[in-house]
This record gives sequence, structure tokens and C-alpha cells, in this order.
Amino acid sequence: MGEELALFPLEFNGSIRIESRAERLSSEAGAVVLREIIERYGITRWMTERLHDPRNPDLITHPLEEMLNTWLLLLAQGWRDRDDADTLRDDPVLRMAVSNRRGISPLEKREPRADGEPLGKNPAVPDGLASQPTLSRLGRALSSEANCKVVREALLELASRRIKSSRAGHRMRYLTVDVDSLPVEVHGHQPGSEHNGHYHLRIYHPLVASCAETGDLLDLRLREGNVHTADGALSFIDALLDRVEEKLCQVAAVRIDAGFPEENLLAALEARNTPYVARVKNNQVLDRMAEPYLRRPVGRPPQELRTWLYEMTYRAESWSRDRRVVLVVLERANELFLHHFWIITNWAADQKSGVELLEHYRQRGTAEGHMGELMNVLRPALSSAPRPKTHYRDKVPTNRTPSYAMDAFAHNEVGNRDARGLEPAARARAHPAGCVSRAGARAPRRARNQRRRRVAVEHPLVAPPAATAGGELTAANTHSPDAAERRARDHV
Repeated sequence: MGEELALFPLEFNGSIRIESRAERLSSEAGAVVLREIIERYGITRWMTERLHDPRNPDLITHPLEEMLNTWLLLLAQGWRDRDDADTLRDDPVLRMAVSNRRGISPLEKREPRADGEPLGKNPAVPDGLASQPTLSRLGRALSSEANCKVVREALLELASRRIKSSRAGHRMRYLTVDVDSLPVEVHGHQPGSEHNGHYHLRIYHPLVASCAETGDLLDLRLREGNVHTADGALSFIDALLDRVEEKLCQVAAVRIDAGFPEENLLAALEARNTPYVARVKNNQVLDRMAEPYLRRPVGRPPQELRTWLYEMTYRAESWSRDRRVVLVVLERANELFLHHFWIITNWAADQKSGVELLEHYRQRGTAEGHMGELMNVLRPALSSAPRPKTHYRDKVPTNRTPSYAMDAFAHNEVGNRDARGLEPAARARAHPAGCVSRAGARAPRRARNQRRRRVAVEHPLVAPPAATAGGELTAANTHSPDAAERRARDHV
């Protein structure tokens, strides 16, 4: 009934129309929307211009930019295994979404020549998605030090482009950078993974930085599983702040957890006049300082739970100077004794009061919610490990090339950014899509299929599978498990 109007035009291929209709559905229709976001931000083009492609130009079939699009869109659509590229090789929606060619050319099949050769007139034109071996070689190429740096910087570049596009090209005045560490569980003995006694798991222990105000991921660094929370944090944060204040804001503040405060990091932030707020682990000295304040006032307590704040200065043995700390004393329901913890900052009391400081620190829960969403939704898996061949053509090799552990760690470094940098390239590219549909691109694949908008991809050559009648692309997955909860944890 009535006329169906296109929702919006696509810049990367004007031949495609997106409409809200009940028929001609594809389970991968969201890839078109994500590709349009990639196109408008130009982030894969930005990466392609800076990445080193070690392949012979005369033997390239899949351009680097299209391979990046393939990897990102598969991850964002919930296809985590690179073997899925072979399964989806001929999916018409994905072929249109990853290709840089216009019109219907991404869907054209290369017919065999009359002389029986298997390739058509132009063997350099992709015929379907890149295969699993091709994508695996891409992962190996990205694991080089120079390419790793580009992939790492792409996160902040994307956040910069997204934020500036919503602010008429201007940077933000103030911005808070949340820095934390996350456990990435591994199933095996990948190089660098270790059992971590705090998490009781064999993990990698990467550092993660995000923008508190917008939820954008800014940077990630893979670390061994048994390192301390603050290991490498100084160089990580210092380099990040330079780029944040160049591209995102004029003044950046840092918010960190209790595992990070140490003299070198705090002194470096103070030297560059960067505001910071962090929780301090309780110790015997701090407990003695807090003891006089851990008594309830005389009288019947009110119905509402109360909070008391006390300004002090504190200097640990390893610190070079006294620093401002705020004692936070809390009442908790059904508990006889008061609870307390400490916050440290270099903000002066007239710049940010104790109440404002506590409220600012408690907003870390939102950042942890974003990080928990990343872990629950994308479920990164880092599985690269040295696997030397035991046999080659049914014979034991006489000469073996050593399989270095660091090579596998470098692959997992990319996987960490594939899991957190190509995957957030997947997640970070899905983050702007939250402006279109907050739940759509970042939800688990099967749950997403139940609540996604029915978006039809209409094109004369987007033909359905042979077994499907009526010109319909049917959804391949209709199961809907309960979505994982994504609630920000209250740190206190």
C-alpha cells in the first residue's frame, strides 16, 4: 500500500537502494549500512594509504582496501572465523558492500574462456569475497611493526572524524580518557599468555583506552597475561594524550583505577599539567588516617544512605611529594560498619570539589560498561601460536624454519586489534551506527537478527539462492538467545 521511499542514498554505490520492506530480506543487510559509514568516514581509505602491502602488484586480485572492508564487515556482522569468508563468498549483499566498484559489477561472475581457461577476461577483478587464506595473509601483513602502528592509530582517527563530524569540524573543549586493563581469555598456550591469579584464568592482559564522554575506543596495547595492571601504562598514556589533544580536544583528563597510581605515572601527568583522578588502594597508613572518621554521628540515622567526604594530603613512601586525597565514607544497607575508600587527584579543591570529584570518578562505571560490551559482544579470540609442520608431502622435513614465539605474539597483537582494533574497527565502526540504531551493529549476531529493522537491499542482480522462490533473500539465522546484560558496574 502506497509508495516505498528509499531510506537514504548510498555514496559508495548509488545503484543500491535501502528500503524498509517485508520482502527481499537478507540476514547481512546491515553490512550495507556499515559500509556506508566506512565510506563517509573514509577510514579504510585512510588506512590503505598508510599500510605497507607486501604483495606483488602484478598478482593482486583483491585490493587492500576491499580486504579491510571484508574483514571489518564480517566481524561487525558477527562472523568471527575467517573460514566464514569462504562460506559467504558469493553472498550478494556482502559482495556489494565490500567492493569499491560501482553499479552491478561486484555481482558479475567471470565466465570461463572458450579455450577452457578458468579465468575470465580480467583475472585481477575479484570474483566474490577474499578467501580465508587471503585474509590470513592480510593478518600476517598487518602484524609488522609499521602496519601495527597504523591499525592502532586508526581507532583514534575514526573517533576524531566521528566527533568532529557532529561538531561542525571542531574539537571538544574538555575530554576524559578512561584507561583500564582487560582480561582476554585464551584456550591453549599462545606465546605471551599466562595464568593470572587475579582472574584465575589463562589470559592476555591488554591496556584499553576509551573516551568517557562518547564511548569511542582510542587505543589498545596487547600485554602478557601475568603483567601488573600498571605495566607499560606510562608510555601508553603519554603517547596517547599527545594524539588526543592534537585530534580530539584541547584539554584531556585521565581517569584510572586503583592498580595504576604510581610515582612515575603521577609525576609524568603532573609535569604535563594533565588532570587525573584515581582510586588509591587502602593500606595500613591510610586506614589509620581514616579511623577517626569511621564513626556514625550520634542520633537516629535517616532513611537515606549517607556519604561523607574529607579532604586530606597523603604521601606514600615511593612518592616524591604530598598529594591531595579525598576520603569517601559510605553507609551501606544492612551493614553495621561504614565502608571507606580513597581518591587521589591533582585538581585543586577550588577547581573540583570533593563532591564533584566523587561524581566524576563514579562515572568510570560507564566506561567499564563500554568495555564489558566489547568483551561480551565481540568475544575476541586470540589463537595464533607456533605450529611447525611435522610432515610435508607425506615426508618429514629435513630442513625446518624456526617458528618464533614473537611472530605468533605479533599476530595476536594484530588480533588484539583485530579483536580490539580491527574488531573495533568493527566495533568502532559500529559505534557511529549507534546513531542509526544503538542496538543493531554491536549486538550478538543471533540476538541482532531478532530486533534489527527489516532493511531490504534491492538491486536487479541481487538474486536469491536458487532454492528460494519469489525473489527473496531469506534470513539465514533466526534464533534469538537472550542478549547479555550490559550494565556499568559501580566502582564503589
